[in-house]
Amino acid sequence: MMFLQFFIWGAWYTSIAVFMTNHGMPKLTHWPYTVNPVAAIVAPFFLGLVADRYFATEKVLGVLHLLGGLVLFAVPRFTGSPTTFILVLLLYNLCYMPTLGLANSLAFHHIQSQEQQFPLIRVFGTIGWIVAGVLVSWFLGIVVGGVPEQTSMPLYTAATASIILGLFSFTLPHTPPPGKGQPVSLRSIAGLDALKQLGDRPFYVFITASLLLCIPLAAYYNFTQLYLGAAGVNKIAATQTVGQFSETFFMLIMPIMFARLGVKKMLMMGMAAWALRYALFALAAPGAVFWMILLGIALHGPCYDFFFVTGQIYVDKKSTPQVRSQAQGFLVLVTYGVGMLIGAQIMGKVYDTFLAGTTALTLGQWRTFWILPAVFAVAVLVFFAAAFKAAAREATGQTSAPAGR
Repeated sequence: MMFLQFFIWGAWYTSIAVFMTNHGMPKLTHWPYTVNPVAAIVAPFFLGLVADRYFATEKVLGVLHLLGGLVLFAVPRFTGSPTTFILVLLLYNLCYMPTLGLANSLAFHHIQSQEQQFPLIRVFGTIGWIVAGVLVSWFLGIVVGGVPEQTSMPLYTAATASIILGLFSFTLPHTPPPGKGQPVSLRSIAGLDALKQLGDRPFYVFITASLLLCIPLAAYYNFTQLYLGAAGVNKIAATQTVGQFSETFFMLIMPIMFARLGVKKMLMMGMAAWALRYALFALAAPGAVFWMILLGIALHGPCYDFFFVTGQIYVDKKSTPQVRSQAQGFLVLVTYGVGMLIGAQIMGKVYDTFLAGTTALTLGQWRTFWILPAVFAVAVLVFFAAAFKAAAREATGQTSAPAGR
């Protein structure tokens, strides 16, 4: 289940900007990374109002993946109408994003130890993302020739996997709706009740820094594939899987590092890794220095694990059992939802400004482009370092299960 869950996302997410650029939509490539966080904002409300209260988890998971697969098959048909293309992609993301929480919820329901068992399950999601990238770049490259990311094949691959997972979901163990019979509250679904309980100065500083960092963070997900193409990299999706290999390694060593460093230093290292990644991209751009680009991609391990996963741990340590799920949902809404949404729009406008009537950035322009998120990430790091002071009981401890990409 977890392998296919992230195989689907990895198959289309790392190639969609290249596909759109090749089909006459170079100035609209930020929109897939806008509709994705919009769907992330909607997902907690869908899960809280419908999936958690009325239907078995495995059945909702199956239906959403079947519907999503059918919608994704239709996406390439609308390249001649950019507005319709984006709207259909939004419809697909509205089907997919709730399944992230559903897959985690189903897994948690059927295991005894979250800390010991779930990471071993979740790592298959990272493996799925890696396999998707390799399949798209290497196998599809043999089948279709040229640059497969420019074709509709990655979308069809993701759609096929979605149909397979949809059918497979109905064979998963029965998982009754966890919130059946509980009163419906929009405040609890949005995480506002949890925010009221957890709210103190360190928590507000953490939430603010998390939201702000997601603004430059959006540049990586949206534009790295285009940057790799400009730098002469042919196996774009496969090259980006180096980040997932790194993510797997750092996820395995996180318990040791977290116990030694604590939450503040871990978060600061994650923020610094984002700044360093963008700095490497900027330095590499004029001469397309591949080893620097590859090192920037390999920093995805500390970028993702030390920032996102450590953030989930921090929120979990501050939470009580009564508001734990609400608190994690609020964090996802702020980061993957609001932060990524703002970031996609801002960085998209910046990219469009650099284009200025052309269809692609020069390597010199890429250098200037990557400097901007690097400086922004450094500013967030300085703010966080100066303002965040965690309570002693929240500063160290054991890791919790990560909540998904």
